[in-house]
Amino acid sequence: MRIGGSLRHCSIPSIVAVGVLGIATACGPARRVTQPGGVEPDLRVGLLVGASGVRVTGRGSTAAIQGQSAAFRLGAGQSVTIVPDGRALRVSDGPGAGRYDRLTFVALDAGRHIEVDGKPYRGVIEVLAGSGRLTVVNEVPLEAYVVGVVNAEMGRRTASEQAALEAQAVVTRSYALRNRGKFAGDGFDVRASVVDQAYGGVDAETQEGWEAVRSTVGQVLTYDGEPVSAFFHSTCGGSTASPAEAFRSVPAAPYLRPVSDRHGNGAYCDISPRFRWSVEWDAATLRRILRRTVSTTLGVDEAALDDITGVRVHRTGPSGRVTEARIAVARGEIPVFGPDLRTVLETPDGRVLGSTAVRLEATAGAGGGGREGGPAGGGEAGGGAGGGGLERVRADGTGWGHGVGMCQWGAVGRARAGQDARTILMTYYPGVRLERWY
Repeated sequence: MRIGGSLRHCSIPSIVAVGVLGIATACGPARRVTQPGGVEPDLRVGLLVGASGVRVTGRGSTAAIQGQSAAFRLGAGQSVTIVPDGRALRVSDGPGAGRYDRLTFVALDAGRHIEVDGKPYRGVIEVLAGSGRLTVVNEVPLEAYVVGVVNAEMGRRTASEQAALEAQAVVTRSYALRNRGKFAGDGFDVRASVVDQAYGGVDAETQEGWEAVRSTVGQVLTYDGEPVSAFFHSTCGGSTASPAEAFRSVPAAPYLRPVSDRHGNGAYCDISPRFRWSVEWDAATLRRILRRTVSTTLGVDEAALDDITGVRVHRTGPSGRVTEARIAVARGEIPVFGPDLRTVLETPDGRVLGSTAVRLEATAGAGGGGREGGPAGGGEAGGGAGGGGLERVRADGTGWGHGVGMCQWGAVGRARAGQDARTILMTYYPGVRLERWY
């Protein structure tokens, strides 16, 4: 995978005020990162995609640019509302009301930020339109992006857990470089959500987060000279997973393999509030959910789920996660493979299942019996309801998330135990190198 290359337009422009509204823009060479010894790149983060409108506010004097020309200027605290107008934009209020192809907002006062729907961001804000919807992009130096992710992903941590923040900073930076250009056709690199990494902008920054970023600046995890696919998740539950257990299209990699998180009589991540959990469905709720999710996720006709009699584990993978479950229906069984299980077994409150490291127990009504199966049993263990008909299904799970790569709560536990960031990273991504790229 090639990293870097020219940005689609100038990186954060240099703005020189000319008169009341006039500005001149000057762009130097596009920043690029292709190997150690490069320079810090910018990243384009998709803040909003498919929005029906957005409110942009300047905390200080802010220029709105269309192309290479000034469109209008916002004074400190001034806002505009932008809505789609066909394949263009319309500023519906405030200074500069009118129609534009696209707008780029640049803070003119040092140390001032730009707000998007009330949330402040560093760097440049760009608003694009297409097909009657808006895309809002934050172009920001990579290190500022990383600090906007670290605590948004890890929460506030204490001094004894600083190594976990440092590990997250390296992982976040590596992930961003690996995925730079992922959504190039949509005008940005990565999303500002758990689709990629949670990015909270200025509001997510903390002193501890900045310290973690500064102490690891430019450090990247690599394998064969390229940034790694730095997957991470909340809680592994005792072992991380291989990509095949969690994803359909992520290729295997030597550094993405099951890693034990256990020590002594526990696990480093057993401090997580989601280390153990359970979910129950009554028969009516489960049937209602499965008729929808099996149809939308697996493409199975709802008519095939007219009589659900049980759900069981059929196979487990190297980490003990379910790689195939089966739904018993009147005409046989419907297989559900690991990458789809969390979506298919939606919880009664509408969330995806916490993880695939689960045991399933189906309970029958009067005259029937239930059997169970899951990671501890493996193989053909599992069961449906007996002759009394399905009454309820219970899932007892461990861990939270897809399970691949770094376990965030495990990293916190390891930091508390005295492990440094390098040790944490080399444990969860065996065989990688830690390099400084800029």
